[in-house]
Amino acid sequence: MTFMKNEKQKTVLALGELLIDFTCVEMDADGFPTMAAHPGGAPANFLAAVAKFGGKAEFIGKVGNDAFGRALKSKMEACGIGTEGTVVSDEVFTTLAFVTLDESGDREFSFARKPGADTCLNTEEIKTELLEKADVFHFGTLSLTHEPAKSATVAAVSKAKKAGCLISFDPNLRKPLWDDLERAKEAMLWGLQQADIVKISDEEAEFLFGLEPEKALQEIFERYPVKLLYVTCGKEGAYFKNERASGFVPALKDIKVVDTTGAGDIFGGSAMWRFLEKNKSPEALTEQELCDIVRFATASAGLSATKAGGISSVPSLAEVLERM
Repeated sequence: MTFMKNEKQKTVLALGELLIDFTCVEMDADGFPTMAAHPGGAPANFLAAVAKFGGKAEFIGKVGNDAFGRALKSKMEACGIGTEGTVVSDEVFTTLAFVTLDESGDREFSFARKPGADTCLNTEEIKTELLEKADVFHFGTLSLTHEPAKSATVAAVSKAKKAGCLISFDPNLRKPLWDDLERAKEAMLWGLQQADIVKISDEEAEFLFGLEPEKALQEIFERYPVKLLYVTCGKEGAYFKNERASGFVPALKDIKVVDTTGAGDIFGGSAMWRFLEKNKSPEALTEQELCDIVRFATASAGLSATKAGGISSVPSLAEVLERM
């Protein structure tokens, strides 16, 4: 059973933030971090994985007409990601995220985004023809924190659904970006209501429902129209579920974690690429096929954590297949 509009290569279109992640390299004598700049942003990381493995990827978003914005657009193009829908603006500055890491590689975020270019994307700047040509439309909640990007995202999701796109959603909760966490919860639950495929972390499931991953799987399936769900649990692995099967795949264990920035996004993009290779609807996948998808995604995410940054840390197809 196929479900896509295109018989040949499927197009994955994502909307949201494209930014610079400044990651701590070391602490100086005064206790301040020395930072290295890396291209990132959740939907951009997601698309980088799709494109790295040979998928067709397109991005809708906004950056500033500054050194960072121009470099980001060039990086996306070098990665094979289409930027026809990427707006370069003279009016706002490219969003910056500062990421400090603890000894295990886990992150704490600080954002220069008041406003950042990504929040200033408006509905009129979205190219409808990209939505009409896409097979999959992916989004998160960072584009729902502020106007006009919130209205643009809502409009894009509506148009994508009308165009027959499969809707993919990753809540990607970043608490410092919300002035009210109840608004964050509302946005996340709205996203679940729109989506066919969802990747959510165990921490986000706990935030929304107060439930452990396995119970959250069931809760989401009972309350929302999700057809395929992944719940990622960091270094432990990931749960999966559709209407036919459910299960758990452990993460890679024998790796040296350097930076977990973007690992969840890369899991999502890797799972999407592997899923599209099956050429089946989400609900038609067997347990064996789902295990294969999640093994691929956990291996890809794990390997990405051995390198710094998001977009640049996606491993090669050969590396992932070797570790599966």
